[in-house]
Amino acid sequence: MTDQTKNLGFWMLDRRAFLKSAGAALTTTLAMPHIARAQSNELYINTWGGPWEEAARANLFDPFTAETGIKIRTLSPVSFAKLAQQTKTGVYEFDITTLGAGELVRANQAGIIEPLTEPYKGGLYENGVASHAFATVIGWRTDKFQEGPKNWAEFWDVEKFPGARSLQRYAARVLPIALLADGVEVKDLYPLDIDRAFASLDRIKDHIRVWWTAGAQSTQILRDGEVDLIGIWHGRFYEAEAAGAPVAMTWNQGEIDRAYWVVAKGTPNAENAKKFIEFATSGKPLAGFTMQADYGPLNPAANEFVSEEAAKRMPTSPANYAQTFEQDMANFGDDPAAVAERFEEWVAG
Repeated sequence: MTDQTKNLGFWMLDRRAFLKSAGAALTTTLAMPHIARAQSNELYINTWGGPWEEAARANLFDPFTAETGIKIRTLSPVSFAKLAQQTKTGVYEFDITTLGAGELVRANQAGIIEPLTEPYKGGLYENGVASHAFATVIGWRTDKFQEGPKNWAEFWDVEKFPGARSLQRYAARVLPIALLADGVEVKDLYPLDIDRAFASLDRIKDHIRVWWTAGAQSTQILRDGEVDLIGIWHGRFYEAEAAGAPVAMTWNQGEIDRAYWVVAKGTPNAENAKKFIEFATSGKPLAGFTMQADYGPLNPAANEFVSEEAAKRMPTSPANYAQTFEQDMANFGDDPAAVAERFEEWVAG
């Protein structure tokens, strides 16, 4: 793993998906839009809702309002399509949102986010400010298996672990784990052997009951027992666990992604939005948010405020991080846009 991998994360350049999603935004809305023509003393933030927003409200939104007097309004779920569309129309439903590394690069190349300055050393990437890390991990129902899969190869082993499975409908995350399932070592993962990855997926396809597309959906199907095994974001796994579901997980071969704050291009509230991002990624507020939401803070200044017990639940803790890997989209192995399109056709076929 290179220093660049550790410090920046990587991305998915999906131009065709961008055009499709931007077009879809013409017919979908998150809330009644507001036409922002002048800077106001409030910010609209696009969030993931649920426990994510609860943690953000308690540790980021309300404290920021108390310090600055700037009110925070929220709407969810996060929508890349809406971010793209509102920049074109000037009708802003939100001023700020969060993006994964793949969407961040797409947004920056498309010119739909504001230029930002580095609030802490190493914190700026592609005009996004790094906030927190999360991981896709293997989870399972303990009422089905006393001991679940220890790696993706075992997740793929339908004889040793029979049952309904679920994975995220997201090519950039699924293809690497398909290769791990086929015996590729993490150190040899990139560039991806795309054809081999699809061949590996062919072996598991009939056993995937749900291709989940939203974090809340993944929690629900695991919690309710609709599936027995799942590739799930670690924070969403903890939600199912907290709800009393009989579940367990492993950090081994967990796949790390990074989340970035961005400001919508052209919003008149850009200056206040930048103030918020600087606040939200500063040490103490970020530590509070990541401890409550079980993410890993990416600003090193937050670590001094993170308790030892909380760190154990984060993908960035040394013990957990050593078992995981990070995406390397700069060394993807093929045109990510074409691969994403191929994946969607494969899922639908």
